[in-house]
Amino acid sequence: MPQSWYIRELTGRKLVWNIFFYLGHIGVFAYGWQKQMRDPRLAGLNTLKFSVWISRGAGLALGVDGLFLVLPVLRNLIRLIRPSIVAFIPMDENIWFHRQFAYSTLLFTIVHTTAHYVNMISVERTQIRKEMAWAIMYTQPGGFTGHVMLVLMFLMYTTAHQRIRQQCFEAFWYTHHLAFFFLLGLYTHATGCFVRGALPGQPVKCLGYFSWTWTIWGGILYFLERCVRVYRSHRPTKIVGVLMHPSGAMEIRFEKPDFKYKAGQWLFLNVEEVSKWQWHPFTISSAPDDPYVSVHIRQVGDFTNSDDVPTERRALGERLGCTSSVAAEASQTASGLLVDEKSISDFRYSGGDAYIDVGAALSQAGRMPRLKIDGPFGAPAEDVFSNEVAILIGTGIGVTPFASILKNIWYKQQRRQLGALRRVEFIWSNRDTGSFEWFQDLLKSLEEKQTDPNFLRISMYLTGKVDLGMMQNIAINDVGESFDPLTNLRSRTHFGRPNYGKIFTSVHEAIENGSYLTGRESSLVTKVGVYYCGPGGLAKTLKDETKKASSGTINDSFACSAFT
Repeated sequence: MPQSWYIRELTGRKLVWNIFFYLGHIGVFAYGWQKQMRDPRLAGLNTLKFSVWISRGAGLALGVDGLFLVLPVLRNLIRLIRPSIVAFIPMDENIWFHRQFAYSTLLFTIVHTTAHYVNMISVERTQIRKEMAWAIMYTQPGGFTGHVMLVLMFLMYTTAHQRIRQQCFEAFWYTHHLAFFFLLGLYTHATGCFVRGALPGQPVKCLGYFSWTWTIWGGILYFLERCVRVYRSHRPTKIVGVLMHPSGAMEIRFEKPDFKYKAGQWLFLNVEEVSKWQWHPFTISSAPDDPYVSVHIRQVGDFTNSDDVPTERRALGERLGCTSSVAAEASQTASGLLVDEKSISDFRYSGGDAYIDVGAALSQAGRMPRLKIDGPFGAPAEDVFSNEVAILIGTGIGVTPFASILKNIWYKQQRRQLGALRRVEFIWSNRDTGSFEWFQDLLKSLEEKQTDPNFLRISMYLTGKVDLGMMQNIAINDVGESFDPLTNLRSRTHFGRPNYGKIFTSVHEAIENGSYLTGRESSLVTKVGVYYCGPGGLAKTLKDETKKASSGTINDSFACSAFT
C-alpha cells in the first residue's frame, strides 16, 4: 500500500526540515512586511496597507527561493562536496530539495501576485500615483516580467508532474529549460522601481530590497555549471561496442580517455541523431578498472524504443541496430529455444553471458553514431565500501549500479583494498528468466572466485509467472545438479517476491549472535548499508523495513536510486 503524503513528508528528518524551512520563510516574510511598513519614505504606498505589506514580504521570500532553487541541481558542485558533507546533509536527495524550493516558490508567487493585483487596482482607485492599473501590470517592467514568469512557471510546473514525465519526457525536458528565461525575469523584475519614495523635500529614490544582487549568484553558478558540462560533453567519445542482451536490454560500451568515475555513479547520454537536445541519465554498469565504460539500457520510452516514437524519428535502439526482432532472437537463444545458434550472426554465449554483437557491423561500415557523455555524477551506491555489511537490492534493469559495484569489489579483492567491507548480500528480482542473462557471466565469475565462501551471498528471485513446461524443465534439470538450472549459479533461484523484512531481520540476528561476522565485538556498533535501485514504490517499503530491523548495536542506513 503506497504511503500517504503525510507519512512521507511530515515524519522523521523531513518533518524537522519542513519545520525549519517554513519557519525560516515566515521569518523572511515578516521581515519584508515590517521593513516596508516602518519605512517613512514609503508613506504613500503604505496607505494601501495590507496588500502592499503582503506583496513585499512574499517578494523577499521569493528572492531567497530564487537563490536556493538552482543550487540543488548544480551536479558538478554536488559531486565535489558530496564526500565531505554527505554524512550531515543528504546530498543524494538533491532533487527533493529542489522540489521543496519549487513548492515554496509557487506558494509565495500566488501570494505575491494576488497582493500586487490588489495593489494595482488600489493605486488606480486612490490615485496616489496618476497611473492606470492595466498600464502598471502590462507595460511597466515589473508587471511585464511578472506575467512572463507566470506563463513560464505554468509550463514548467505542469510538465514536471510525474505522469507527464513518464508519458512524454520531452515535454518536461524542453519546458524545464525555460528556467533560463524565468531567472532572467526574476533578476530584472524590480527594474521598473514600483517601490519608490522619499521624505518631504528629498528626491524620490528606488527603495526595493535589491535582492537580485545576491539572488543572481545562484544563476551565475548555474551558468558556469552549464558551461563546464557543455565543454566536457564535447570531448572525444568513441563507441567500441553495442551488445543486445536478452529481454531487450541494450549495452553500449565506449571509450573516453579523460572519463574518471567510481563504481555506482551515473552519467548523461546524448545521441544527436536521435535527439539533438535530449540528455538522458543512465547508471554506469562497468567498473573503473574495466578497459571501457558501459551502460545497460532497457528499451522503453520515446528515446530508446522505436515503438514509442513517430516513424520520422528513429529511437536509439533502432539507430544502433538493437531492434525488437534482434531482442526477440537474443531472448529465444538465451532460453534455449533456438537449437542452431549459428542462425544468428555475431551471437555470443560466453560463460553464460548471452548477447548479440550488433555494433561490429556498424563499426565496419563506419556508421557508428556520435555519442556525447556528461558526467560522472555521484550516487548513494558509491559509499558501499564504508560499510561492514552491504545489502545490494536491484529489480530488473535497476541492477546496473550493482553490476559496477560487484565488478569493483572483485578488483579490490585482488588488491586487498576492500576497506571496511566484510560481507555482501546481493538480491536481484526479475519478472522473466531472460533478464538474469544480462550479468550471468559476471555473477558466476564472482561466485567461483570467492576465497571466502561467506563474503558474497547471491539471491535471485523470479517474480513473474512460470508456465508448466518451464516448471517441468526446471524439475528435471535440477535433480542432483550442483548448479541452478535457470542461472547456472550455485545459489538457487527463489520463486516469488522477496520477504525483505524477514531477510533484514535474519541478517541482524546473525550479526548480534556473532555467527555472521567472525570476531565482531558485541560492544561495537556494526555499520550496515542497504542500497536499492528500482521503482520508487518499493523504495519506501525497504526504508521502512530497514528501520524496523535496526537495533542499538547495528547502525543501519538506507539509500536508493529510485526511478519511476
